[in-house]
Amino acid sequence: MGHPVLAGVDGSARSLAAADWAAREAVLRGVPLRLVHAFPPLPGDAVPVQAAETLHLLGERILQRAIAGLGARCPDLRARGEQAADAPAVALLAASDAGLLVVGARGSGGFDGLAVGSVALRVAAAAACPVVLVPERPVGGLADGTRVAGGATGVVVGFDAYRPVGEVADFAFTAARARGAQLRVIEAWALPAEAVSPQKLFVTEEDRATWEDQEVLQLSDALRPWQDRYPEVTTRTDVVLLHPAEALLNASRGADLLVVGRRTDPQAPEGRLGPVAHAVLHHARCPVAVVPHAG
Repeated sequence: MGHPVLAGVDGSARSLAAADWAAREAVLRGVPLRLVHAFPPLPGDAVPVQAAETLHLLGERILQRAIAGLGARCPDLRARGEQAADAPAVALLAASDAGLLVVGARGSGGFDGLAVGSVALRVAAAAACPVVLVPERPVGGLADGTRVAGGATGVVVGFDAYRPVGEVADFAFTAARARGAQLRVIEAWALPAEAVSPQKLFVTEEDRATWEDQEVLQLSDALRPWQDRYPEVTTRTDVVLLHPAEALLNASRGADLLVVGRRTDPQAPEGRLGPVAHAVLHHARCPVAVVPHAG
C-alpha cells in the first residue's frame, strides 16, 4: 500500500474543497485518505472538562460529515478521520507517513481578500512531502468539488532546463499520467546580460530569435529523459520571455494543477518558500503543488 494522502479539515467551505480534491487524488493514486481535524489545547491550567469534550465532539462531527460527503461522491474512496490536540500546522507537519499533504489555501480564519492563510504557507514551506494548496473554488469545479462542463484540463509545471529538478518533473509527469492529461512545460528565460550595453541600446528581432532558439533546444534536450520515462504523457513546451512567476500564472489559467519546486534548507527548520513559489501561491486560481527538493 502506498503512502496515504492527508488533508486538514476545519469545517470551512475552503477546507472541504481541499478535502474533496484530496479524495479524488487518493482514488487516482489507489491509496487511503486521512482527514485530520486539529485543535490546540485550550489555554489555562484549569480547563473545564465539558469544554474539552465539546471541542472533541465538534471535531468528530466535522470529520464524520466530511467522510460521508466524500464517500458519496467517491465510492471507491478509503478514508478515515483523526483528531490532533495541536495547532493545525504542527499536526499536519507531524504526519511523517503522508505521501501528499492537501490544505485549503485558507481555512476558517483570516479576512476577506486574504489569498493564502498562515497554516497553508507554513505547511507548504516546511513539509517533507509535496503539498497541494487548493483554492476555495478550484478552476473547473464548484465548492463541493463537482466538475463543470468546459472545466479545467491539464497539468502545468515550471522547468529550468539548465538545472532540471527530478523530483518536480517526476511529480508533474506522474500527475499528468494519472489524469490522462496533457503536461504543459514552462521555461521562462531572460535576455543575456550582453544583450543591452552602452554600445547596443536595443535588441534586434534576429538576435532575440537566435537566443530563443537556443533556449528551445536546451529545453528539448533537458526534458527528453522524462519524455522517454513517461511515453504515455503528451507534453507541450513553451519558452517565454517573462518573469517565471508571471509565465506560470499565465500558463496555469484553466489548469487542473500547477507544479512548482521548493528548495529545502537544512539551516531553516521552519522551511522557506522561494519568490516564485510564494508569488504563485498568492495569485494562482488553480490548485498548486509545491514539491520539495534538495538540489
